[in-house]
Amino acid sequence: MNNLVDRFRHWFAHESHAHAKLFESLESVPDEGRSSAEYLRAVGLAAHLTAARSVWLFRLGGGPQYSGGVFPANRRLEDVRADWLDARRRWNEYLDRLDDADLSRVVEYQSSNGGRFRNTVEEILTQLLGHSPYHRGQIAMLVRQAGGTPALTDYIFWRREPIA
Repeated sequence: MNNLVDRFRHWFAHESHAHAKLFESLESVPDEGRSSAEYLRAVGLAAHLTAARSVWLFRLGGGPQYSGGVFPANRRLEDVRADWLDARRRWNEYLDRLDDADLSRVVEYQSSNGGRFRNTVEEILTQLLGHSPYHRGQIAMLVRQAGGTPALTDYIFWRREPIA
């Protein structure tokens, strides 16, 4: 990885892996735990992660406007997963077109609370890379409380190479 945009692509590849593990962990919750407040909150946070990705991609000019709100309520796991897969595909397309010069581009946008702001593409991508682990940690705790097995989504688990 010789340039910064390649590093972002690499980090987003880890994100894709981590989110796949996140959905597996949600599926590990036994049927009797799927009506618990913890499970429903965990699915809600997964929906939030997906929604936030879609909102930011729109702000960057890489996808359609997302109108579902940043904290979608009452979502079914299979629908959230389908939305994630679609968002991941659109993000990969966006990242494939990106080059290092694009990272310094300034983006003006309106936040969900109505404020107007500007940030560089690099700052937005960095925000997204910090946002997901925060909520994945919350989801892991909720999955355990609902009777499931939390996912190991740390970067090092993805990159770890065993020694024979």
